[in-house]
Amino acid sequence: MDAKNKGTVGPCITISREAGSGSGLIAEKIIHFLQPFAKNQESAWAIFDKNLIERVLEDHHLPKQIAKFLSEEKKPLLTQTLNEMLGIHPPLMKLYHKTAETILNLAHIGNCIIVGRGANIITSSLKNAYHVRLVAPLEFRINNVQEFYGNTKTEAVAFVKKEDAKRSTFIKDHFNKNAEDPLLYHSILNTANFSIDEIAEIIAWSVRIKFSKYYLE
Repeated sequence: MDAKNKGTVGPCITISREAGSGSGLIAEKIIHFLQPFAKNQESAWAIFDKNLIERVLEDHHLPKQIAKFLSEEKKPLLTQTLNEMLGIHPPLMKLYHKTAETILNLAHIGNCIIVGRGANIITSSLKNAYHVRLVAPLEFRINNVQEFYGNTKTEAVAFVKKEDAKRSTFIKDHFNKNAEDPLLYHSILNTANFSIDEIAEIIAWSVRIKFSKYYLE
């Protein structure tokens, strides 16, 4: 539903993360710690990570084959130009604008967690948004990737470095910002120092304090 036709029902949490820091499990746990305290128990939460692209396609009536062009990975300029000239996909800048529009609509309504895509920057002017950055030492993140995907250490190192570089470049290219800038976030948490439950509870507690009108004391 368009944000213009529905009021804000709760906070929006954006999560920026270093690769392998554990954002997926943490996002689910945050909802677990928030929902019991919500004044409105009928308003469900939603997590938008990789499935955000599906929502963008749905909101803007775009064909499913466009999805692969909406990743955070930078496209070679020649490939991008040829694809646009041949009508394989609309101009990438137009697609990114549509993504930002969907993120703003979701965030305005609230009760959602949006992972990546520069959502913290896109929603920086919204009063119901809370921005989190998840970080951890490189070796810790490499071990996480090995355990989660069953990769060798060499594969995990390559994955983490590629993902970190891709995300950093995406933020720099589209927003002219540094993803590591602490001033872009309300909280920055080192996931190596806490359990998944502890991190989620810290974030949930912070959100309840900042947006107390939505929660029971």
